[in-house]
Amino acid sequence: MAAPTNYNINKYLQGTNGFGALQSNLKFSTTFGGGAAITLTVPSTSSPGSINATTKPRFLAIFSYHAGRNVWVSINGTAVAPVGATLAAVSSELNPDARVVKGGDVISMICATAATDVGVVFYAIQEG
Repeated sequence: MAAPTNYNINKYLQGTNGFGALQSNLKFSTTFGGGAAITLTVPSTSSPGSINATTKPRFLAIFSYHAGRNVWVSINGTAVAPVGATLAAVSSELNPDARVVKGGDVISMICATAATDVGVVFYAIQEG
């Protein structure tokens, strides 16, 4: 697998938003739905020059979703769509924008709507 694209989140060097980021070479997408959970294992490819070369590489995972769809996402757990009308502790988040993950983490996603498109793009984080 090719080395991942770096994403420098140092606000003093690159600003605080993701605009102008290089095109990532670690992109994944699928169409799923109907209540079946899917999983994606975060790549374990280290980035050149990483200060954490001896540990699991860290990535900024940026998610994109089919418009108007509810996708529940869990990192290192099983994504579960909520049921019932009572607030309860859950392991899933609804349509997260981005999360910091490590190589080998497992992202679980579920959506009750058929034919839902989801994309995940990974950028290597160079900072400790």
